[in-house]
Amino acid sequence: MAATESIESSGYPLAFRVRQGSARPGVVAAENARDVYVVEARQLAGHQKEAVVTEGEKGSGWRMVSDEGVHLKGTDLAPFPLGYFNAGLHADLINRLLRCANARSLKLSGLGIDLLNGYSMTGAFFRGDGKGYAEPAKINVKIQSCAQPVEIVRLVSDAVNASPALAAMRVPLVNTFAIYVNGRRRGVTTMENSTAPDAPDPFRTYQRPPQPLAGANDLPDIIRKTGQKREGTPALAPAGTTTRIIRIVGGASHLLDQQGITETDTYLDLPGASYFALKSDERAAGDQAPSGLALLSAGIAFCYMTQISRYIEHMKFKIRAVRLVQHCPYTVTGSAADGSWAGGVEPVDTHLFLNGEESDETHERLMTIAANTCYLHATLCSALEPVVSIEHNGKVLS
Repeated sequence: MAATESIESSGYPLAFRVRQGSARPGVVAAENARDVYVVEARQLAGHQKEAVVTEGEKGSGWRMVSDEGVHLKGTDLAPFPLGYFNAGLHADLINRLLRCANARSLKLSGLGIDLLNGYSMTGAFFRGDGKGYAEPAKINVKIQSCAQPVEIVRLVSDAVNASPALAAMRVPLVNTFAIYVNGRRRGVTTMENSTAPDAPDPFRTYQRPPQPLAGANDLPDIIRKTGQKREGTPALAPAGTTTRIIRIVGGASHLLDQQGITETDTYLDLPGASYFALKSDERAAGDQAPSGLALLSAGIAFCYMTQISRYIEHMKFKIRAVRLVQHCPYTVTGSAADGSWAGGVEPVDTHLFLNGEESDETHERLMTIAANTCYLHATLCSALEPVVSIEHNGKVLS
């Protein structure tokens, strides 16, 4: 598969199914389950990335692509990595709200979420002291229902606790890494070394680029660029700073189907940044689009790969063919009816594959600095309790 491949060269939609699963992952539909989402990703031209996300052992495999905006010299053809993460949070929380409401026979006639993620960075790539940070998510849940306010407050609180996606923000993780240089696995010394067996190289797994599965009953336009943009003229992001570089990601979601099809419009709050709409299918008997946890997992991989490609670009390293395999374990336990339903997450295990003429030490330095500057790895390492507000029938609940 040539490194010059691009999103536009394939002519495919931005997201589609590549493998049909036999069952939806338990963490989407069940009250007690553990599933490992596997992301196989590779770098395309520039800052474009492609990933296949497999939803647990029996779930479907979904191809998705990501790009960066003009501020990072991207082509702005596909959602930016942080937009995937934002949309994943929306969809998974809506899933938990619907299931908790159903278990309690609460009728919801309307449901939507506004959600903001905040990130910042200090230091600089070229000095190797860049550091990414994340802020707690600000979530406004908007519900139309004849239920009593006290029931709605309890519903939202329990749904937040039940979300594995939000657990990825709330639970600090010590994530693990493996690195393969020119086809050979090397020991990791600067981060937590993965003890997992060797992961299959995506270049060997996929002899040709992923293609849409024939006859798949996918939702139309699973991912699309809406045409809307933030006001202003985009400017290039600096490679370093003596203060903090702030990034705000916003999103607004609504239901396309009351059983659990969500669409989220997400954007990066920068001048000239584009909006992207991402659909998710959270229905137990659905499977016409990726789940929110699949979008979330893809975002983590894409964000890390952006930092890798940026550092290679800045340092002019002779390193190419960036690809990775990432394992994201999610859990749910308890009951949606009595408030004991709890979402969980386990450390993310990332296997990075690189080819190049640089030393082993340089390859690992690249891997480590990219992890330190990755906003979503910063998120996974932190304890970020969401700030939640509720609108019930248009009235703000305290």
